[in-house]
Amino acid sequence: MRLSRFAALTSSLLLVAGAALFGASPATAAADFGYVALGDSYSSGVGAGSYDSASGNCKRTPRAYPALWAAAHSPQTFSFTACSGARTDDVLANQLAPLNSGTDLVSITIGGNDAGFSDVMTTCVLQSESTCVSRVNQAKAYVNSTLPGRLDQVYNAIDSRSPAARVVVLGYPRFYKLNGTCTTGLTEGERAAINGAADHLNAAIAKRAADHGFTFASVAGAFTGHEICSGNAWLHSVNWLNIGESYHPTAAGQSGGYLPAFTNAA
Repeated sequence: MRLSRFAALTSSLLLVAGAALFGASPATAAADFGYVALGDSYSSGVGAGSYDSASGNCKRTPRAYPALWAAAHSPQTFSFTACSGARTDDVLANQLAPLNSGTDLVSITIGGNDAGFSDVMTTCVLQSESTCVSRVNQAKAYVNSTLPGRLDQVYNAIDSRSPAARVVVLGYPRFYKLNGTCTTGLTEGERAAINGAADHLNAAIAKRAADHGFTFASVAGAFTGHEICSGNAWLHSVNWLNIGESYHPTAAGQSGGYLPAFTNAA
């Protein structure tokens, strides 16, 4: 069983306090604690604003849950490689370098782009309900047939590089409150289909995470009451002036939705 690495970090901080009392060197009393944040735009923080210009198109932000957690808990090393638009192949090719045998904690969101989330939403916004539902079903078929193997590749690579790390795999929110405040836009049938696809994707990700001994952290509960059409949304709806932020968590969604889910699982 992978024990909580947050507990290990807490123990390290207690050792530092003890060292201060008894005159020992904090450098020798505290163990290194390393956290690596991998994944796609839901981890990089697209939609939350205040992007780090040095991260370029990856659009990492200090308002994203990994940076918020690191700021609150001060791990001795924090590597933030999550990137907007990432698929499983991108994680394997571009994000794993910071992982090593000393890594204690890893977080990741991945799978939505592989399943064609962006194209699903574009189809549903611009085309008919029947076309939307057909595209959703196509994405669900991909989740059934192909995504598990893609996730296995990523999870195996993480485990190989950091076998002692606690790995927290976070899911995706449901996007719409049904029968909510929205009076235009998608039909209720389209909204229900999209929510069902999110649940289907989360179930597949949770199963693969569990089979690898990783912890799955659902955010669906945290976002309940804060979906699009809720009147207090933590998710951007379609934003034609900044299309890339559409259907991504706001800063409140990162701090109020993703951060607590990750903190409870870390």
